[in-house]
Amino acid sequence: MSACARKSAPRGGAHTAAADPTRTLWRVAQETSPQPGRPYPPPGASEPFWPAQATVLAAIVLQVSLPERLTVGPSWLIPALEGALLAGLVIVTPNQVEEEHPRRRHVALGLTAIVTAANIYSLGALTHYLLHAKLGSNGGRELIVAGTLIWLTNFLIFALWYWEMDRGGPGKRAAGRDKPPDFLFPQMSDDRIEPKEWRPKFIDYLYVSLTNATAFSPTDTMPLSPAAKSTMGVQSLVSLVTIGLIVSRAVNILA
Repeated sequence: MSACARKSAPRGGAHTAAADPTRTLWRVAQETSPQPGRPYPPPGASEPFWPAQATVLAAIVLQVSLPERLTVGPSWLIPALEGALLAGLVIVTPNQVEEEHPRRRHVALGLTAIVTAANIYSLGALTHYLLHAKLGSNGGRELIVAGTLIWLTNFLIFALWYWEMDRGGPGKRAAGRDKPPDFLFPQMSDDRIEPKEWRPKFIDYLYVSLTNATAFSPTDTMPLSPAAKSTMGVQSLVSLVTIGLIVSRAVNILA
């Protein structure tokens, strides 16, 4: 009997050893199984208005600094109109975005459109001035400064477009009634990076605008909707023309 027991013992040990890898594989599968889906939309969260207002103010200051021949009408006309609209927004807008305000959003979109149109007009006028005027060293320096101002305005104003566009606007996002997302941020792809209730803030859209203006294409944040793709395409085109044509030409003039 002792010999039989000794012979049967290895079988039990072999069975136990064979079971260990199975349990190990099961534990590995549990640890690497897909995470539960991120709930959408995430809970609403208020957001301060002042970053967007400060961005509009900075864009207006940049436009005031442009030479008068590159502006629509007198150099003060468009910035004065934009300043009046901005002042009205500051007066009627609360400090925090908590609910959707359709009229405020329409005025904000109109103000953003005016700044964008004025900046694109300045780019066209500057391109025309470059192609049809003889420029010396002083003209080249002025061209570099004007091109830099146009590029900076392009960077700032499209951050506002993205902020106002994504998921139906800041009001819907703050109230937790988000529409389908227009942008896929890296934080939305992995729950281990950010908590499930994460939602983009103005600084995220400002960074998207910066990378799109410098790389002429999306980098870490991908556009999802046709509106987002079209808007990013327009910004990339304006940035490409500003940097690739005007600034490079100005550098050649100075060389």
